[in-house]
Amino acid sequence: MRNLDLKCAGLGRELAELRVKGKAVEEKVFTSALGVLEEQGPYACFLYLQAREDEAGKEIAKRGAQFLGEVLKLHTAGDTPLESVQALARNLDDLLFARDLLRQAFVYARYHAKARSEVVGS
Repeated sequence: MRNLDLKCAGLGRELAELRVKGKAVEEKVFTSALGVLEEQGPYACFLYLQAREDEAGKEIAKRGAQFLGEVLKLHTAGDTPLESVQALARNLDDLLFARDLLRQAFVYARYHAKARSEVVGS
């Protein structure tokens, strides 16, 4: 049996520790991604990340899609994050489960990013 909350926490920590061009990903990136995920779903969230959040967003989407592929046992080798989410959409239960997993991981990422900024700001 796998502890998926722990896996989401691990992904969240990994995402919050991302550095793009030597700069850490800001908390607001995860907050914005969460908003899109809640309102529009995983496909729109990945599309938003790739279109609006530059290199950081592309890397977050890539790692999120890899995570979902591993957890849901999807064959996503070579697929883009958007193609991976499209494949998920064939099964509503998988799509909703993926949304819940991403939500949890992004919440953890936001908390990690917030904690990091508070330590740096001290």
